Amino acid sequence: MKAKILELLKQNKKLFLSGEEISRQIGITRAAVWKYIKQLQSEGYLIESVSNNGYKLVDCPDLLTYEELSENLKTNMIGSKIIHFDSIDSTNNKAKELAEKGEPEGTVIISEAQTSGKGRVGRLWYSKAYQGICLSIILRPNIDLLSVPLITQIACAAACKATMKITDGVQIKWPNDLLLGGRKFCGILTESSGEIDKVNYIIVGIGINVNQEKNDFPESLEKKATSIKIETQNQISRKNLVCDIFYEFEKMYMEYKENGIINDVIDYCRRYSSIVGKQIIVERNGTGNRAKVVDINNCGQLVVELESGNTECISTGNITIL
Repeated sequence: MKAKILELLKQNKKLFLSGEEISRQIGITRAAVWKYIKQLQSEGYLIESVSNNGYKLVDCPDLLTYEELSENLKTNMIGSKIIHFDSIDSTNNKAKELAEKGEPEGTVIISEAQTSGKGRVGRLWYSKAYQGICLSIILRPNIDLLSVPLITQIACAAACKATMKITDGVQIKWPNDLLLGGRKFCGILTESSGEIDKVNYIIVGIGINVNQEKNDFPESLEKKATSIKIETQNQISRKNLVCDIFYEFEKMYMEYKENGIINDVIDYCRRYSSIVGKQIIVERNGTGNRAKVVDINNCGQLVVELESGNTECISTGNITIL
């Protein structure tokens, strides 16, 4: 009922609707209308209440609910169903649980905060409530496990393109990070389930620091992490950013899924790469090797030249820029 009242207020935005009119259209008592209005106000909706006039929606909060995102969504599949939480341990964990139960492709699990957000190689993803973006997308492409890294590159390109609408200078640090000012503000964690020749599902987790201030990060992350707000000195609409990411992701994902075309995505990741041409340390299985990054190939692998002079294609690994 609360969602129906909100929809009715949005349809008549900036106009007063009487409690009697709302109760008639929704089919509940005026007392119930008042109760739901109070709930909406507690969630951050600015609703003016005037005796003998009724209720008027003045402003909406920057929440990542379906009700708030659906107004600006331009996608057909990604975000067609959004499952929203105020707080959750990990959106990726919840997405995997739902994917195992048959949740359809395009379903998004999104939370205002995570208590155990996950990064690569078991790292935690720090996220302050209502300041960042924490979401996971369920996908079911007809591809093999070896092609899963390409989905990560699609997600990187989508997040980069969407953020570039806000500010310049975004760089992609292969395989799954985005940087501003040389510091990380976005991480992508792609997880999959299936056999070697076919995946059952893929979970794309995206975490973005959007409106955090410098003092929102623990001291250990001050030199490593940043937010879009820190870099731009502007408050950012999380709702608009999420919708732009979904739009960019769906365009590239559907092109790859339906036609197998990935070259444009890889070209984009090359163009905005923070490491192509750089000297790096590649850490794999506890061992670090120095190398020069030559390219990102059309399989989404990093092409490096080792100190021995040999060229190698890398699918996974932790990268440190020298």
